Amino acid sequence: MLERLLPWIPSALTLAVGVLVLGAARLYSARGDKRTSLWVQVVVITASLVLLVAILATIPVEESLRGQLFSLLGVVLSAAIALSSTTFIGNAMAGLMLGILRNFRPGDFVRVGEHVGRVSGRGLFHTELQTETSDLTTLPNMFLVTNAVTVVRASGTLVTAEASLGYDVSRHDIEACLLEAAVAAGLEEPFVQIVELGDFSVLYRVSGLLKEVKSLISSRSRLRAEILDALHGAEIEIVSPNFMNSRALPPESKILPAKKRGQLSAVEAGSPESIVFDKAEAAAETEALKDEAAAHQAAAEALEEQARQTEDEVRAATLAAEAERLKAEAERVEQAAAEREANPERESPPAR
Repeated sequence: MLERLLPWIPSALTLAVGVLVLGAARLYSARGDKRTSLWVQVVVITASLVLLVAILATIPVEESLRGQLFSLLGVVLSAAIALSSTTFIGNAMAGLMLGILRNFRPGDFVRVGEHVGRVSGRGLFHTELQTETSDLTTLPNMFLVTNAVTVVRASGTLVTAEASLGYDVSRHDIEACLLEAAVAAGLEEPFVQIVELGDFSVLYRVSGLLKEVKSLISSRSRLRAEILDALHGAEIEIVSPNFMNSRALPPESKILPAKKRGQLSAVEAGSPESIVFDKAEAAAETEALKDEAAAHQAAAEALEEQARQTEDEVRAATLAAEAERLKAEAERVEQAAAEREANPERESPPAR
């Protein structure tokens, strides 16, 4: 009985070592950040193939049978690569390319085709967007590679709104109202463009720089609300000339809403971004915590290098103590990031 089991010992040891390596890689991937886990997934797939080849090489069978098994494995792998090159392998390669380029990060506003939202998660095969309705949309990485991706700049973006007004109103008055509305909406460096001279009306577009891009949705709504208030405050109608010509009212009549004071508008009542993009905001906060931890770690290593090179023992001790403090801070922030990533629905722990 023992003689029959002895030839299988190398295969059993190979299998045991392979299982331990794969288990450790998966555990490391679960505890690491998204950028690390992306590469760990590739390592796990490669290690699985290497483990399979090692087991076939060590099993106690005849050489002819082993050659047939390797041939079968080659055929299976070739067929799998050929059949899934446009899906599985393609998405994996696209995920690697996106990870290397890093043209967008969790929390960024992006537009891909007809999909608009904030990035709430990234993986080897797919990217998750949280849309303006707070729903989660999963896009294959191949889709992001083969389509143009528009990323809203974190330093600021233009918020625009259009209004079609009649020829009977001076453009100077309209432009003044639109600029006033943009300033009231909290936009910087506003400007007005005349987009189109139509048969019955003029199409105006007002734009302004929004630096706090996290409030993009509410800022768009606020700009339109301020345009309404500014134009109505100047007694400028926002109606079609066709409608004005066909109504049975005196020419001097104005279609304006009744003025109401002291009421809080829906736009002023609160920001919808905290509800709409909760998961994307959590992902952005987690990414910021990881960046802060990396910065603390880099600063600690730089101080340690300075402490090793200095000849002043007092200064070296001071630098070493500061490096230890930064390392402890980096560990604390890393722990906060790990807790935030594990419990995205909880309130974010403070980074400082």
